[in-house]
Amino acid sequence: MAAKDGDGWALCERGHRHWGLHGASGLLAVHFDAGGTPHVLMQKRSWWSHHGGTWGLPGGALDSHEDAVTGALREALEEAALSGESLRVLGVHIDDHGGWAFQTVIAEADALLPAVPANDESTDMRWLPADEVGGETLHPGFAETWPAIRPSLPPSVVVLDAANIVGARAEHGWWRDRAGAARRLLEDVERLVEHGLRPPEGFPAPAMWFPRVVMVLEGAAKGVRSDGTANTADVADTANTADVADTAGVVGVVEAPASGDDAIVDTVRENREVRPWQRVLVVTADRELRRRVAELGAAAVGPGWLLGQLRRV
Repeated sequence: MAAKDGDGWALCERGHRHWGLHGASGLLAVHFDAGGTPHVLMQKRSWWSHHGGTWGLPGGALDSHEDAVTGALREALEEAALSGESLRVLGVHIDDHGGWAFQTVIAEADALLPAVPANDESTDMRWLPADEVGGETLHPGFAETWPAIRPSLPPSVVVLDAANIVGARAEHGWWRDRAGAARRLLEDVERLVEHGLRPPEGFPAPAMWFPRVVMVLEGAAKGVRSDGTANTADVADTANTADVADTAGVVGVVEAPASGDDAIVDTVRENREVRPWQRVLVVTADRELRRRVAELGAAAVGPGWLLGQLRRV
């Protein structure tokens, strides 16, 4: 495994030549301003490069030992002097050409970060409102995938109705040890979050999805923690509840002071108020709860969506 061992041309099953023996990836950095307008960082390619003079994303060939995120962040540093420290990965869009793929890593920036051409592969770097992308000549590959990527830019929060999911999971004897069942669920979800989720059918999100995840606990399950959980919050504290949902790489825990359903509704409301453009998905089979969160603009899906993915980790 050596640096740059992915440099070279590859032929896909569609008969096209692509740069990257092991595929390629690029970084789509997006920043949402105070009004919720997304701005994306675009790169103008040098005239001598493949499709020179067009606009696309910082990116390039993957080395054999790299995943899409590692490769995209490396390329962004090399080409735009953009560090990954101020970015949170939201997901990966996969454009599969058959035997070769370009993976677009969508990452949220906490500001319009300074970015300049850091090597001779680009001549300009520019933040553009997402609705203005396309006004310039786009790289053909990016032009093809942009309509599919655009709807999946907003970040998401997934709120888990732990009691409902534990019941649907139906582990032997779970009703005698609700805290233990909730702890196992929390630990399994944390492992899943590290690998990425698959969004429900019809939900606008990348194929490999890294939403923020919040688990709401009630009754005997309150107090449950796992080694990977970094935050807890009481749903009565609005600021803390929003902070839990803003923590990357872990599962936030919200303890319901009374009704678990009320805590879930409050969690949805708080997240929608803090960032109205953010999408919220509630995992529950409870019809009345689904109706209540729908009134707040959240989507809902049954526990089977989550449990099916837990079986693979």
